[in-house]
Amino acid sequence: MPAVIIGIAVIVLFIIFIVCTDPDRASGKPHYSGSKDKPKLRKRVFTPEYKLAGDYGERFAAQAIRSVLRDDDWLFSNVTVEYDGKLAELDNVIVNKYGVFIIEVKNYTGAIIGDENDFEWQKYKTTNAGNTYEKTVRNPIRQVKRQVFILARYLEYYGVQVWVNGYAILLQGNSPVESKYLLSSTGDIDRAIHTRGRTVLSSATVERIAKLLSE
Repeated sequence: MPAVIIGIAVIVLFIIFIVCTDPDRASGKPHYSGSKDKPKLRKRVFTPEYKLAGDYGERFAAQAIRSVLRDDDWLFSNVTVEYDGKLAELDNVIVNKYGVFIIEVKNYTGAIIGDENDFEWQKYKTTNAGNTYEKTVRNPIRQVKRQVFILARYLEYYGVQVWVNGYAILLQGNSPVESKYLLSSTGDIDRAIHTRGRTVLSSATVERIAKLLSE
C-alpha cells in the first residue's frame, strides 16, 4: 500500500511540474515547439469580380495600344489629373506629334441600352439559370468627353495649349450606339492616334506634356 501511495504522489508531482512549466498545455491551447512553426492569422484581400474584369480589360487594351505604338509615341496608363476641383482618372493617354489622345476602356458584359448623350446606360445580363439582372453603368462617351475637358484645362494651366482627343473602347463590342468616339479594333487605335490633326506638335511640346503627365 505505501508503494501505491508513493507512486500516486510521484504522478501528481509530475503533473504539477508540467502545468507550472507549460501553462498552454494545461489550458488546452495548442503547443508549439518553436516560433517558426506557429501559424499566423493573415487578412485576405478579395477583389470584387467586377473589378477583376475591369483590370483585365484595361491590361488587354493596353497591350492592344502598345502593339501599334511607334518610336516617338508616349503611353501613360492610370493617370489622375485634377483641374478646378474636378478629378479625372484616365485609363490610357497617348502623346505624340499628332496630339494628345485619351482612350477609356470598358469591359461591360451583357446587353446595353442607351443613347450617346445619356449620362448612364442600362446593362442587362442573363445568367445560365435564366435570371436577368439590370444594372446602371456609366456612359463611356460622356465620361471621356469630360476627361478631355479636364485634361485640356490641366495642360493649359501649365502653359500647354493643345487639342485633346478622347475615345472609348468597349471590349465586348456591345455598344448600343455608333459614334466617332468609339474604337473597336487595333486598326482604329492606330488611325486615331497617328492621323494628323489641326497641328503637329514639336518634340519640345511632346516632351513637356509627357513630363506633366509623369510628375
